[in-house]
Amino acid sequence: MDKKLRRSRTDRKISGVCGGLAHYLGIDSTAVRVAMALLTLFGGMSLIVYLVMWLIMPEE
Repeated sequence: MDKKLRRSRTDRKISGVCGGLAHYLGIDSTAVRVAMALLTLFGGMSLIVYLVMWLIMPEE
């Protein structure tokens, strides 16, 4: 099986980053979205990471 990290076309709310990351990790996309939201609120760095991933990750 060839696992590649790509933005999701079907499981997206904004750009598909969380959906693609969840598919790559094999977990629910809601858990990834909640984790990103919590990290943004308490750490602040995940918003920058999200934007960079949006620019770098190819779409499936």
